[in-house]
Amino acid sequence: MFKKRYILSYLIKEICNSLLLFLLSLHYTTVQCQGRLSQHMSSELPSPTGPSEYKNSLRKIILSIVLGVLTGLVGSVVFALLVRCFVQYLKRTPVLKGPVIFSPKIAPKTLQSALAKENHLLGSSPNGKYYKTVLDNGLTIAVKRLTPFESGSPETRRKSVKRQIQKELELLASLRHRNLMSLRAYVREPDSFSLVYDYVPTGSLADIMNRFKESGLPLGWEVRLRIAVGMVKGLRYLHFTCVPQILHYNLKPTNVMLDAEYEPRLADYGLSTLLPNLDRATSAYSPPECFHNCSRYTDKSDIFSFGMILGVLLTGKDPTDSFFGEAAGGGSLGCWLRHLQQAGELKEALDKSILGEEGEEDEMLMAVRIAAACLSDMPADRPSSDELVHMLTQLHSF
Repeated sequence: MFKKRYILSYLIKEICNSLLLFLLSLHYTTVQCQGRLSQHMSSELPSPTGPSEYKNSLRKIILSIVLGVLTGLVGSVVFALLVRCFVQYLKRTPVLKGPVIFSPKIAPKTLQSALAKENHLLGSSPNGKYYKTVLDNGLTIAVKRLTPFESGSPETRRKSVKRQIQKELELLASLRHRNLMSLRAYVREPDSFSLVYDYVPTGSLADIMNRFKESGLPLGWEVRLRIAVGMVKGLRYLHFTCVPQILHYNLKPTNVMLDAEYEPRLADYGLSTLLPNLDRATSAYSPPECFHNCSRYTDKSDIFSFGMILGVLLTGKDPTDSFFGEAAGGGSLGCWLRHLQQAGELKEALDKSILGEEGEEDEMLMAVRIAAACLSDMPADRPSSDELVHMLTQLHSF
């Protein structure tokens, strides 16, 4: 890389010198032409000079000066354009090979050897698979292997596509927030990308809720509210702190990881815009505008997905539950919550396992109203992630 930059800088200097000599020669030639023209005119013009002949000679002198100035300007513009092109070429992001590491705890060689082994499969999606693997230094990591391109497709060969993906991944790796899963490294392969994250042994929100449901133990309201607040804080960071704004696009319980203290970390954010052919299949947590046109996706679309998860935390019901297909279910979780709100029966929506003291009940009922607002069919009627942080933190002291 250093050698390449040295050669390019040398070429720029040589071109600059050549252009400078070219401009000086043009200027010298113009001056010579002007001198010869004036000598020729002075030798041919009789003394005294007539008015018409004087005007012709003056016109020729002015024309020669204008031509000289134009030549200089054109040369300067060409020179500036060439320098700009070379500077942009030097600043262009190089296509890196091998593992790209963002964490001092991970060494490139140990990562490559770990990825080459048989790893424990955690799950799969239409875009790839999720693995757990252990590095030689004992660090456990989670690896997500994405296959956004078909084998041998033009995208896999285009350097511009690879460079854009690399640039976006470096942006995602620079994000640091308590409620986000941080990208620790990635490995580019011919038809896929392996993204490396911290391994969270507790699992996802979906895993936790299923675990508590199977065991019959209640997941307390305080824990559920902590999960909701952490999620929306992560969204606020993506929506309001990141420049440019980052949208999640795929927020659902399986993409909300929980640590040992049940503090949530959002995973898979920003990947839908990063990889052009990434599967964007809609789910029960997708906003209604997404079913018609994914290009209409905004930060308020993320809020709808958050509202669905908040509704699940409050009601204990899955959005795909057959209950919502019945007349009493209203067709969807959002419609059901709005119907109960209009009927003044919001308490009927609450998960019976979290009903407790009167003070907590008031908090939960207010949270149901917030979830109903997030699930509005019109994006403009939904609160922003910044507003939601204030709404939810006022319910309880964190």
